[in-house]
Amino acid sequence: MAPFSYQPPTRGDKTDKHTYSQTADSALSHDQSTVAKLLKKKGDAVFSIRPGDTIAHAVQALRDKRIGALLVTDQNGTMQGILSERDIVRRMAETPGQTLPQLVSDLMTREVKTCAPSDYLIDVAKVMNEGRFRHMPVMEDGHLCGVITIGDVVNYRLQELEYEALRMKQMIVG
Repeated sequence: MAPFSYQPPTRGDKTDKHTYSQTADSALSHDQSTVAKLLKKKGDAVFSIRPGDTIAHAVQALRDKRIGALLVTDQNGTMQGILSERDIVRRMAETPGQTLPQLVSDLMTREVKTCAPSDYLIDVAKVMNEGRFRHMPVMEDGHLCGVITIGDVVNYRLQELEYEALRMKQMIVG
């Protein structure tokens, strides 16, 4: 027999008219979870490379910074594209032993999806999931102001859920 989770009220149980179940709205917390709040906690560090740099240079930067993607910017800091570990691995499969001397501009993704600080994290996560990419530059007034990853979004939301669970537990107990 399968376990049965319902337990009828017993003597001494509080008759509480409130439910503490999580709804779709509370799970998404649109009003709290914005890119700006994530960046405030994470920081706005952006690691970039130039289009004329070699893939060997990019690989060193990815390793040294322990990151999965670099933004490609010109000398003025204007975003030209993005280069991820995936881009490099795919090219290595296409040109074995010849990839490291190639230029970043030859491998980078030029059409980069971006988000704004005011965007909701749930919307950003959907775009990243549908596009099957893990890094998204954050732009405000045409200027780069950070980069977020799908891992950042998931971790931020998990922390919010833990905080919400703690608050609900305190409401129930106290």
